[in-house]
Amino acid sequence: MTYEEIYKLLEKHGQTQLLKYYGELTEEEKRVLFSDIEKTDFSIVGNIKNKGVKKLGRLAPVGAVTKEEIKRRKRLFEEVGLGVLREGKVGAVLLAGGQGTRLGYSGPKGTFDMGLTRSLSIFGLQFENIKSVAAKAGRHFPIFVMTSTVNNDETVKFFEENNFFGYPDDRVFFYIQDLSPVCGYDGKIFLSEKNRVALAPNGNGGWYSSLIGSGLGKVIDEENIEWLNIYSVDNVLQKICDPVFIGATVMKNCRCGAKVVKKVSAEEKVGVLCTEDGKPTVVEYYEMPDEFKSMEKDGELVFGYGVILNYLFGVRELNNTLGGKLPYHLAEKAVPHIENGVKVAAKEPCGYKFETLVVDMIKLTGSCLAYEVEREKEFAPVKNATGADSVDTARELLIKNGVTL
Repeated sequence: MTYEEIYKLLEKHGQTQLLKYYGELTEEEKRVLFSDIEKTDFSIVGNIKNKGVKKLGRLAPVGAVTKEEIKRRKRLFEEVGLGVLREGKVGAVLLAGGQGTRLGYSGPKGTFDMGLTRSLSIFGLQFENIKSVAAKAGRHFPIFVMTSTVNNDETVKFFEENNFFGYPDDRVFFYIQDLSPVCGYDGKIFLSEKNRVALAPNGNGGWYSSLIGSGLGKVIDEENIEWLNIYSVDNVLQKICDPVFIGATVMKNCRCGAKVVKKVSAEEKVGVLCTEDGKPTVVEYYEMPDEFKSMEKDGELVFGYGVILNYLFGVRELNNTLGGKLPYHLAEKAVPHIENGVKVAAKEPCGYKFETLVVDMIKLTGSCLAYEVEREKEFAPVKNATGADSVDTARELLIKNGVTL
């Protein structure tokens, strides 16, 4: 596009400030700026009007396939799940776009070493689980790894240096999460550099649209994959493509499954699986009304099933989430940006990032199975350097589960 075309585009959306430093740029810098502008979805900024306020409908608790039922029916669930895996109908998606900053670590979180007497990365731990399932199913299912612009190259290099942790490298596919613009409270999009539009990952709800946009949808189509199990890099005890979980979801005729744990307290910071106006949903801990958060019956929390970011989605239903059907949530952030020609490292929130959330995808599936797992065996999040949900607490749980660190 020419300068005149770019200017008209920005004028239409009220974003001409992005050309403020145009006269100071080299020809190459101008090319980069124009490329950023052409790829920016300016319509996203329109979501600033609702300030990201979510009005909750009528909430109700959900029942679950309990640990007791799973124990009784494990053999049957597993048999059905292994059948689905053997038919090649399942793939896994690892959400791994984050850095280990909160751990005091500068690399991709998945490369963080959990070992004490040996090297043992978070990626390595999770792939040990993946390999055990693949061996039981007699088939290597595809693993799609969602990275970010910040950590993609380092993540790919780490997999290569570690020989893909013993998994076939042609069954691991990397793709980068899509970005959305970052703006000030006035709706004006920031510049991160004089020639770069400020962009940020579009939230964990962007995992599927980013996968399809990367061209990897052809793998799903060519292999006739019907289910995708998405999971977070944060949890070192994840069970991936768990055949018992898959079998239970299929046998219960649900088009989505969510692994859940019973909350340890009303204040535990996990999203709660429930229904909203009769549809399955997850209400984040900061959105749950206080009267529901602490509601009890027979000594237990009524809204007591917390999600651990391990979901099984039907591909057909995932396709229904494409085309801008997911709402954007506004997250107030301290955003580094150019101000008066100088790079400002903001220490206080100064604008908005626009994020879609995986929990909103659940509503569009029509049915979601709450599948209760044992916290001590499947939930060891690594979010902090010390304290709750930290490296130390995760290591303790790994040792309890027989992992040599």
